[in-house]
Amino acid sequence: MRADLLAAGFTVDAVADRIGPAAAAALHREQALPAERVTRGAGDPVATLVRLFVLGRETAGDDVERALPSLGVSGARALGLLQDGETADSVRAALDLRPYGDGTHDWWLASDLGELVTQAPLREDHVLGVGGASMTLAAWTPRPGARRVLDLGTGCGVQALHASTHAGEVVATDLSARAVELARLNAALNGVEWDVRQGSLFEPVAGERFDLIVSNPPFVITPRIEGVPVYEYRDGGLAADSLVRSVVRDVGQHLEPGGIACFLGNWEITATRDWRDVWTDWLDGTGLDAWVVQRETQDPAEYAELWIRDGGTSAATADFDRLYEAWLDDFAAREVTEIGFGVCVLQRPATERQPFRDLVEHSGPVASPMGPAVLQGIRARTYLAEHTDEEILDVAWQVADDVTEERYGRPGAEDPQVIQVRQGGGLGVTHRLGTAQAAYLSVCDGSLTARQALTAIAALLQRDSADVQAETLPLLRALVADGLLR
Repeated sequence: MRADLLAAGFTVDAVADRIGPAAAAALHREQALPAERVTRGAGDPVATLVRLFVLGRETAGDDVERALPSLGVSGARALGLLQDGETADSVRAALDLRPYGDGTHDWWLASDLGELVTQAPLREDHVLGVGGASMTLAAWTPRPGARRVLDLGTGCGVQALHASTHAGEVVATDLSARAVELARLNAALNGVEWDVRQGSLFEPVAGERFDLIVSNPPFVITPRIEGVPVYEYRDGGLAADSLVRSVVRDVGQHLEPGGIACFLGNWEITATRDWRDVWTDWLDGTGLDAWVVQRETQDPAEYAELWIRDGGTSAATADFDRLYEAWLDDFAAREVTEIGFGVCVLQRPATERQPFRDLVEHSGPVASPMGPAVLQGIRARTYLAEHTDEEILDVAWQVADDVTEERYGRPGAEDPQVIQVRQGGGLGVTHRLGTAQAAYLSVCDGSLTARQALTAIAALLQRDSADVQAETLPLLRALVADGLLR
């Protein structure tokens, strides 16, 4: 199968070129008709593979034989990729199979057919393909050189594929037996080796440690009552947000000193307990460093609508209304006002020290990929946690290349009323500066230590140098943490 897909040139770029930008954009919106129109009646291998495995259309066996000359229809049946069509000479896909890549690598991922093809609610053991959450996690994951990486809740293996580019060993686990089977298929299909294990959360890796743990866990908050489907790929089987809490509480036991965990999650917010209170409770006593970015919030109604539709239940039906009410009742029972979503980056400190904790909200655009900025941010925060204010003042910091300065003032005014610096990459954060801080950044080119520069600035402003240093230190630490100073 791998040889045939390589020979056909079945890649992300080839598919985009074959169906065109309009059809590709429509397919991203779960609209298949434009892609179906441009491939209808075509017999070239890419068009055949798109119609068969991406669109789920019944396809002539002869076309499949031409697209997969080594494997053939019989071999594809043996792999569980094909099933009988309505006519004797046609076949249909039994699985979704599509190209995937990271800009450097061309891969393929097999997963279960989605509702776009089946036109029915998903089965409870459905194995999801590449979705928005998995792409978000792949983009945010830091990728240091790692001896061992764990993909917790691997699904079809999206994160394990990315990990295979920078890890000596990849262990992939999932509670779902079907996910384990498909992950093993995808490892073989892409010519990589993973240690794939079945089991719940950290049970399959008891007593083991990793340099990096990445996870798109089943974090969806689902009512635990009869009649509400529990989808293995998204529902962890625990009430409220306790599954994400258990990951936070247990992950440190499986990290090497200096090891990093990166995962997505949901958390419940109430009128008396905001999201930072939730995370403070989860982190206390773990000894872990934490950099958590809340990316968005939804009210209970929005959240219920999203995940009921995700399961393939159409709106304006009796089933939709029944599930909707169950979700709203569940949130009301715990007085939930909002559900937060974000990216969680935890680290086990390599030395005995007080862990750092940075809980920030950022709903705007970010760098893509975000992983390099995450790695730099974790390393910068680690440096700050391990060094005193006096040591930080003795470093010759330099403004990062992507930083710009903005000044705002009244028309005709001699001096600006607002001075701020903005980061071009990363989270794109801004920091407001005072006069002394703006003067410091203007000379921050790596030639003078912060102490030397601030002492000179204090003399020019006729101020006490100790006062200028004391008022600048919190900003200095923030600029280093966010990557504006390096």
